[in-house]
Amino acid sequence: MASPSSSPSFDRERLHAVIDPVVRAHGAELVDVELKNEGGWILRVYVEKLGAEAERMSTKQAAIDLELCSNIARDLSPALDVSDPIPHRYNLEVSSPGVERELKKPADYARFEGEKAKLKLRTGIAGQKVIVGVLGPMKDGLVDVADGAKTWSVALDDVVSARLVFEFGPAPKPGGKKKS
Repeated sequence: MASPSSSPSFDRERLHAVIDPVVRAHGAELVDVELKNEGGWILRVYVEKLGAEAERMSTKQAAIDLELCSNIARDLSPALDVSDPIPHRYNLEVSSPGVERELKKPADYARFEGEKAKLKLRTGIAGQKVIVGVLGPMKDGLVDVADGAKTWSVALDDVVSARLVFEFGPAPKPGGKKKS
């Protein structure tokens, strides 16, 4: 998720200090914060289920529901109004990082081992600046990515951006179920 757009007195640490306790009080964890100007400022707060239990879950199992997002937004809005960490008007959005979430920390790569991901690389490997494949084990700052033909060892320092890739399951067979 991109860094907050430029705002003269924007303080990311101060913003996290206000948001994190509210999110944790709801049994969730702050994943990222995004401040963007899209015809008006939008503060996006990405959350997921908290702790080790969520880390053992697949993306689907660790899903955040609308009610939780709404409750967090309801409690977060007055906290942000009081602390006023953003010097201009904005709309607040609270959501999950989604099924095609970004991978930002080494722990994200480990958590989603076995899932398909798309990695964009700064310098690339053997002429490849984009690798799409299944995440393998991590060791010493390297993550293995198997694209079906080859397994690449990618240095996390070379990753510009990475996100999970959602794939639909097989299409239903024509004709559907037969009536008895």
